[in-house]
Amino acid sequence: MSKRLLLLFLVFACKSVFAQDQDAWVYFTDKENVQSSIANPISILTQRALDRKERHNIIIDERDVPVNESYIAQIKSATGITVFAKSKWFNCVHVRGTQTDIEDLLNLSFVSNIEFADKSLNGSSESIELQDKFLIENTTVNFDYGSATNQVDMINADALHQADYTGEGMLVAVMDSGFTNVDTMGAFQRLRDNNDLSAASYDFVDRNNNVFAFTGNSHGTRVLSDMAGFIENEFVGTAPDATYVLFRTEDVSSETPVEESYWVEAAERADSLGVDVINTSLGYRVYTNPNYTHTPEDLDGETAFITRGSNMAFDKGMLLITSAGNSGANGVGAPADSPKVFSIGAVDAAGDYASFSSQGSTNQPTQKPDVVAQGSGSVVIDENNNIVSNNGTSFSSPILAGAITSLWQAIPDRTNSELKEFVRATGSQFSSPDNFLGYGIPDFGEALGDALSLEEEENQEFRIFPNPVQDELKIRFPFQVEQASILVYDILGKLVLETSMSAEKRKLDVSALSNGMYMLKLESTKANNTFKLIKR
Repeated sequence: MSKRLLLLFLVFACKSVFAQDQDAWVYFTDKENVQSSIANPISILTQRALDRKERHNIIIDERDVPVNESYIAQIKSATGITVFAKSKWFNCVHVRGTQTDIEDLLNLSFVSNIEFADKSLNGSSESIELQDKFLIENTTVNFDYGSATNQVDMINADALHQADYTGEGMLVAVMDSGFTNVDTMGAFQRLRDNNDLSAASYDFVDRNNNVFAFTGNSHGTRVLSDMAGFIENEFVGTAPDATYVLFRTEDVSSETPVEESYWVEAAERADSLGVDVINTSLGYRVYTNPNYTHTPEDLDGETAFITRGSNMAFDKGMLLITSAGNSGANGVGAPADSPKVFSIGAVDAAGDYASFSSQGSTNQPTQKPDVVAQGSGSVVIDENNNIVSNNGTSFSSPILAGAITSLWQAIPDRTNSELKEFVRATGSQFSSPDNFLGYGIPDFGEALGDALSLEEEENQEFRIFPNPVQDELKIRFPFQVEQASILVYDILGKLVLETSMSAEKRKLDVSALSNGMYMLKLESTKANNTFKLIKR
């Protein structure tokens, strides 16, 4: 080959590599109408979301304010750029285009920085064979198709149902690949009849409301069945009376980082709707483009975009349940690596480790998996309304998620963090967790008893929230206390507020107090408590 031909070949090769489309997150410098939005939160959040945040003392801040749509419009009009998703929590959009076109976006005054999914953007990598991540879960197992008793009994979720805790009043978001026929099949007739299938369901991949159309995979239908399915005398999910909002975030036609962005956008929508629990029977580790694949070091609970989104979702007050994955010794994927996500491994019908269940490692900052449920030979309902049996942590996750949703119904004032601790504490190997079963198989009957006993103990004391407080302090009275005296002292010990309150009122106006720290005394004939109160 002549030098001229060699030079032309190298130039063409370099241009071809450089012109390859890349995935990236483009971050913005600011948002519009931040203060007015926070001052009028009903303009950006539903009342249910506001109530949930108030109940769990979750502040509303700039992260709750939507992304500036004019910024997004300018990004969309840029040369060679396609916008796939947006995130208000991270104030960014997920884009695809050539490296040059994406980097040109830095010339826009409102773009602060760009994060490429390919962290190196240098050199080339060998291609890899990408396996169907639902392959294990799509194989049928010989099983007694007539009952889901074993998977419910294993975690003692029936004890919740017997106590009339079936998820009623709780809102659950399910993030998955497709929910084929959920709007017509018999297993979800009860769900539809009770108006427990939310009209807010949405397909973030195709950007439409038709989450029930076949999109190449009906994984979400099967996942949902283990929580919400009901066929009389044949099948009952673990939270049959909860309300469900369905979000399609998984595109089975490819495996790219944009699916992480779809998930974060859906989690933000869930938060704004007031969702209590999110089930994610998905995980991300290996991508079609090997440069995007997460290394073991990336799975450290804080690096992957979906993991960072999960951490934010937890901080916003939601409880996240995620399948650990089906990668065995290759380890958990994202977002199961997050310390704030409740990651669920799989056991078989006898309660023994299922060989495909992803194992934890020292890369994760906390014990993974957290707990386990039946994922080998799990009973599910397929898109044709047939009761079948499948393998996968995708099913151990919703079995557990439905149970913990029903538990939360029993103790609604408890936080997402407390719920996880209640369940972990009942694990079959709580005192000696490992990377195979985590804390083991939980007992929800025991968790319910422990939680209610603690509630009874705490009912002997006053409780206040939110703290810090801005204008209105809510006071929870102890059991059988009808009247209380309220004394508020500043840091110098001066009495600045004195009043009395009945158990029926329970709200104290503190708007007249200056910002700062105070001592609050609540006194009655049966209980007396003192609190440090911060006024903002």
